[in-house]
Amino acid sequence: MKVAIYARVSTKDKGQSTDNQLPDLRRFAEAHGYTIYREYAEEESGGTAHREQFQQLFRDAHQRRFDLVLFWSLDRFSREGVLPTLQHLNQLEQWGVGFKSYTEQFLDSTGIFKDAVISILAVVAKQERVRLSERTKAGLARTKAKGTVLGRKAVAPAIIDQIRALGREGKSERAIAAALEVSKGVVGKYLKLG
Repeated sequence: MKVAIYARVSTKDKGQSTDNQLPDLRRFAEAHGYTIYREYAEEESGGTAHREQFQQLFRDAHQRRFDLVLFWSLDRFSREGVLPTLQHLNQLEQWGVGFKSYTEQFLDSTGIFKDAVISILAVVAKQERVRLSERTKAGLARTKAKGTVLGRKAVAPAIIDQIRALGREGKSERAIAAALEVSKGVVGKYLKLG
């Protein structure tokens, strides 16, 4: 089995180095008879997927250059939050690439608990989406309670009349929009309705 090793430390981790992770990951791979395809190591914040080595890992995974990603721990793999992290793991699975955490033995998509791990991750991801939706709804309700009107501002009837009058004069939507300082979409909407 070909494996990719991913090691990461944050730039904030003073005194830390991927050299603290790589020797153990190499020994683990060797002990399990894995062939190391490549090591992806970086000193970057895990709070975003926009990391050079992380992106290269995913490009190579998409091309099935290896069968398994081995990382130190889930927080070394990603710190983007539950849902994005699970989406990364799910993407690997969809490409037929497994994953294994060195320090979290339960986090192994190739072991006997594979189905359980994937099911648990899916449930956690679903719950995260539900929580996000609830927080969004609560925020909107709080905003409305303060008197803020949500949505697009209503177009004044006088403006609608001017749009229609300028349209009858043969003015273009763009010219009407510029003259009345409204969007071209608003002009188009009221010309069609008029």
